[in-house]
Order: sequence, then C-alpha cells, then structure tokens
Amino acid sequence: MSPNAKGALFALLAFAIFATHDVFVKVLGGIYSPFQIVFFSVLLSFPLATVMLMRDAKPGTLVPVHPWWMALRTVAAVATGVSAFYAFSVLPLAQTYAILFAAPLLITILAIPVLGERVRLRRWMAVLFGLAGVMVVLQPGQTTLSTGHLAAVVAAIGGSVASIVVRKIGADERPVVILLYPMVVNFVVMACALPFVYKPLPIEHLGMLAIIACFAWVASRLVIMAYQQGEAAIIAPMQYSQIIWAAAYGYLFFDETLARNTILGAGIIIASGLYIVLRESRSDASENTPVLRTRSRSETATTPRVSLFMRLTGQEPPRGQGD
Repeated sequence: MSPNAKGALFALLAFAIFATHDVFVKVLGGIYSPFQIVFFSVLLSFPLATVMLMRDAKPGTLVPVHPWWMALRTVAAVATGVSAFYAFSVLPLAQTYAILFAAPLLITILAIPVLGERVRLRRWMAVLFGLAGVMVVLQPGQTTLSTGHLAAVVAAIGGSVASIVVRKIGADERPVVILLYPMVVNFVVMACALPFVYKPLPIEHLGMLAIIACFAWVASRLVIMAYQQGEAAIIAPMQYSQIIWAAAYGYLFFDETLARNTILGAGIIIASGLYIVLRESRSDASENTPVLRTRSRSETATTPRVSLFMRLTGQEPPRGQGD
C-alpha cells in the first residue's frame, strides 16, 4: 500500500472517530448546557495535555511573544468550543457539518489581511461558490434560522480566526503557549458559568464525557499519523467524510433525514473546499498554504491542535507555522 493510501486510511479512521465523538456531544447536549459539557471536556483533557507538555524541552517562559494575537486566538477558540458543542446538540449532524465545512473558505479570506496572501480570481470564485453553498444550507428567508444555525456560523468563523492566528504567530510562539492559554481560559470561563447551568452528572454521563475526551485525543493522534504518511493535499480532503458519518448517525440515532438543501449546499461547500486545497497544493498558487496547514478540526480549545503536537514531538519542521 502506498504512503498516500495509508495516510488516507488513517485520516478516514480519525474523522470517523471525530464523528462518533460528536454523537456523544449531541446526546449530552440534549440534557446539559454546552458550558457544562465544555467544562468537563477540558477538565478531563488536562491529564493528557500534561503528558504532552512534559515532552516540550524548548527553553523559555509561558509569556506570549504576541500577546494581542494570542488574546484574539484565545477568545476565538473559547467562542468556537461553546458554539460548536451547542450547534451539534440542537441541529441535525449533517447540517452542522455542512456549515462548519465553510471554515476553509473563511481561512482563505482571512489569509489576505493577516498573512498577506494573494488570492487570485480562481480561488475567489471558489470562495464565493462555497459561500453560496452556505446560503443554500441556511436558506435565509425560507426557513426560520435558529440559535443553532447562528452558533454553527460562529463556530466556523471562530475556528477560522483561531487557525489563521496560529498560522501567523506559530513560528515565534512556543507550542506550549499556543496550547495552554486557550485551554486554561476555556476552563476558567466555563467554571464561572457552571453555577448557573449545572446539573448533577450520573456516573454514566461522566463516563461519556471521558469518552469524548479520549476520542478527541485518539482521533488527533490518527490525523498526525496520516500526515506522517501522506501528502497534505491527499489527507486534508478526508475531513469531508464526516458528512457521510453524520448522515448515518443522524438517521440511526436521532431519526434525522437529509434535507435536499443540506445535500445540495454541502456538495457545493465541499467542492469549493476541495478546489481550494488543490490550488494551494500547487507551488505557484499559494505562498502560505493556510488551508493545507489547517490540520485539525475547528478549534474548540478542549484538545491540542494536531500541528502543536507534531511540533512538540519534533515531527513538524522548526519553521512550522502550521495549524
């Protein structure tokens, strides 16, 4: 089996686990506030994060080199975590994924002012085409847009901002700093909100939260293995396989059916995202390859980003401004 084929298989398995992770989020989201779910997800991720941090032998302090950029990333990550968990709990899985898949389009746009990326006509057309797909999914004016739709849009925007900021400052900041600040702030903010929304957790639900944390870490590790084996242009599109799992899980566990506008809109968004990935994989088309460098799912600040783990373990080039 070729390295690219192995990488693709690792990635497909990773995103299948991520999709299963989101099923647990949706089940718990029907009972508990997203603030409570995020709080315990972060809490249960700290032991794993500690093990990861112990592998960082790079000298330095935990003071950010770029405090304002770090503050922006932290705010974006915290907003994305709560918004994404809430969207999964109230919207059909496939519809939530379709909206979150707009992140590469937003990253392409943000790369212009933040990274100085030059986006030519073809990629602009792909972005506009993809944003039209988002409108097809949302159908403003024809369907009642809920807070769940707004949360999914906020998650897509917040995840894109967090990703592009890491792309901007990743060469200067220690991976530990990039990892730790959003997790700690997420924990503190959710802890402040917890007294207002807390419901007692039976042991089986606490176990489900532990499963969420473990699934996220296992899936992230598999994504790392995928990028170690295959080319980014092959691995990155594998995230779109989540829409298949979302459709299957939604039908099996939540009695959800795929609406025609969701199928059409998701197809448009995925097609535009694939085109952007393929364009960035050409050496003469993109100087920064911001979408190809976005190796994780949308930022939630509940688990480390894939590229940060790769840098800590010496598997990412020193310049690694990846996300």
